[in-house]
Amino acid sequence: MNSLFTAGFLSMLQALLQIFIIIVFAGFLVRKHIIDKKQIDALSRLTVVVLLPSLVFSHTLKYFDPQQLSYWWLLPLLGIAMSFLGLLLASIVFLPRPFEQKNLLAVAAMQNAGYLVLPIGKILYPENFTAFSLLTFLFILGYNPVLWTIGKYLVTSTQTSETAFDFKKIITPPAVANIISLFLVLLGWQHIFPDMLVDSVDFLGQAAIPVATFVLGATLGSISFTKLPSLVEIIKVLSVKYLLLPVIILYLLWLFNMGKRYPLLSDFLIIQAAAAPATGLILQVRAYGGDRQKVGAMMLIAYIICLLALPFWIALWHSL
Repeated sequence: MNSLFTAGFLSMLQALLQIFIIIVFAGFLVRKHIIDKKQIDALSRLTVVVLLPSLVFSHTLKYFDPQQLSYWWLLPLLGIAMSFLGLLLASIVFLPRPFEQKNLLAVAAMQNAGYLVLPIGKILYPENFTAFSLLTFLFILGYNPVLWTIGKYLVTSTQTSETAFDFKKIITPPAVANIISLFLVLLGWQHIFPDMLVDSVDFLGQAAIPVATFVLGATLGSISFTKLPSLVEIIKVLSVKYLLLPVIILYLLWLFNMGKRYPLLSDFLIIQAAAAPATGLILQVRAYGGDRQKVGAMMLIAYIICLLALPFWIALWHSL
């Protein structure tokens, strides 16, 4: 068991370190004033309005094939279920007044389902990356609308902002691209777009992952280390993200013997359950407003802890 745990821990840690090099480099550029606030804001807006919608739209049209997996519909449902489970757990942990800190609910519940998970999959499962990426895209089909609607509403809220839920404010380009592309495929209309056009959109969307990662690092690098959330807030967020949610998902996978029946899917769900907060949250705060310092500081802490938490959970799962 110890050898399996150590091997799983080290392989995941190595994958995370490769990604964190980009984050640290971007933060360094900000600290040295080589990249300024206006440039980060411009990159954030470009990512939200152009790059992310391009990635979602092209990948859905190119890789989503309902005939390839008979249970394809289960992955989007799992994406929705995991996000709502995270929100439920966060609401319980933040009792008795959970909605006074809506932005922290989002940080605790919404994981980096694509921009962290995909690079991890490419590093850890090079021979099965096509299957891994398909699982990711199907999962994101359900998860992204929640992230870019409810997640965006929560993370851009502050204690002094209005509490009424405004439907008009949650319609964002990535959410629209996700819904439109999904219906196009389900209706069989994806072929009306020439391959050259889809490939061009896909080529543009390929920049989303590195640019979003860079923006994340640049934003975290601009956070003041002297203005951190309270210890109670930190414990509450981390307990949901790296304890309660991973424990529940791991137990359910073990209960239904999913490790032997669907090993890749099980690994994927463990990674999703213990992943760091979504890059989209910081993009939403930069593009649409909110408490940038508090959200960014909490995400900074969560990403540091993720370096040990995510390898721990995948290693524990492999050793069971």
